Amino acid sequence: MADKREIDILVLSDVHLGTQGSEAKALLQYLQSLAPKMLILNGDIIDIWQFRKGYFPQAHWAVLRHFMNLAESGVPVYYLTGNHDDSLRRLTPFRLGNIYLQDKLLLELDGKRAWFFHGDAYDPSVHKGRFWAKIGGQFYDWSIMLNRGMNRLLKPLGVPPSQFSKRLKASVKAAVQKMNDFEQKAIEVGMAKGYDYVVCGHVHRPQHREIVTEFGQLTYLNSGDWMEHRSALEYVDKAWQLYHYRAEDFAAPACFEGVENKLEELLRSIEDGSLDRFSRL
Repeated sequence: MADKREIDILVLSDVHLGTQGSEAKALLQYLQSLAPKMLILNGDIIDIWQFRKGYFPQAHWAVLRHFMNLAESGVPVYYLTGNHDDSLRRLTPFRLGNIYLQDKLLLELDGKRAWFFHGDAYDPSVHKGRFWAKIGGQFYDWSIMLNRGMNRLLKPLGVPPSQFSKRLKASVKAAVQKMNDFEQKAIEVGMAKGYDYVVCGHVHRPQHREIVTEFGQLTYLNSGDWMEHRSALEYVDKAWQLYHYRAEDFAAPACFEGVENKLEELLRSIEDGSLDRFSRL
């Protein structure tokens, strides 16, 4: 196996583990190819909104186990809460060994200040209509599965893959942004606070934008998602870059043998004392 690629910081968001639209197998392949010095999980990693008993495939558990293994090996893992895992906000801030459960994170990176948070704080569609936001999330998940099924059927016929679920998501979000563009609000707040980087997730749209206004300049970054875009942010050699997964870059499928579909297996490291108990930060 080739040597793992070393990066300073890896940022993931909107993995939505526990849903059929989550690309957990592809994510595991990507994770197994890396050796990050820090991992930031920027919200909606586990989709608690759509969680249902009986559906949490081995690949999804394997991704969580990989996060735990990184923490056990000494890598700081920051889990920042999002709207689909907002029930965890009742616990923040908490620490579990090298795993930090928080709502936001401020870092100084090579003399520059970076503000990490999921982004739903500035999205009125989440807070003013949570019920409909949940329904919309389920509909989007179903549209992804339908999209994938159609593409599998059409592939033998030489028909290019359709991406109507992406267009559906974009059209819905565009309507919300006409009322209140949360990204613009995040940028404005970031500039007012003097941050150099604002790093979000939430909208499933990978971005790397340099913003220059009369009030200052700032880099806006969005890690995208692991449902359709299969994207991440990497900080290497004092620079940010967007990563986009390509199956052809990986010779073998991700391995998750021995990962049982039980929460007790995931938490065994806590029970046997290999990780510290939860403690207030």
